[in-house]
Amino acid sequence: MMDTLEAWLSSIDWNLIGVWTLTICLLVVGVIGAVIPFLPGPMLLFVAGVLHTLLRPESAMSPWGIALLGLLLVVAYVVDFASSAMGAKWFGASRWGVAGVIIGGVVGMFFGIPGLLVGPVVGGLSFEIFLAKRDWRSGVKSTWGSVVGTGVGLAVRLALSLAMVIVFLIDTLWW
Repeated sequence: MMDTLEAWLSSIDWNLIGVWTLTICLLVVGVIGAVIPFLPGPMLLFVAGVLHTLLRPESAMSPWGIALLGLLLVVAYVVDFASSAMGAKWFGASRWGVAGVIIGGVVGMFFGIPGLLVGPVVGGLSFEIFLAKRDWRSGVKSTWGSVVGTGVGLAVRLALSLAMVIVFLIDTLWW
């Protein structure tokens, strides 16, 4: 009985199980990180693809797959960074308001999740009122645009992250 158990345990490819477990964990946390501002979701998805390729050459991603993951990563971060500013501009923000949204987002990063959510709003509103010399109504309207833009950016980042997972799965399982 014990010999059978030892033979069965020695026949298991623990490397395969370990690498796929790590990869799946990184993919799941990466998708979660696409909607939680504190986690670098798209970066974790890219790291999952590269690590899987390095640790498991038998089921590695192709260079084209890695390049596509890298392109989606860059697009995700550009969308994430520019979405609130584009939303503010769409709702009539001045250049000062757009600059306030961007600066508020950068400063907000240092204060965790609340800072990432509140920073662009406070930055956009304060720059609109104090530097662009706008009234409260137009300042709030353009600030609302930054909130809408951030929401749209979040949805796009989630879609791009899911596309990264699909690229990984297609590249490793079908090619």
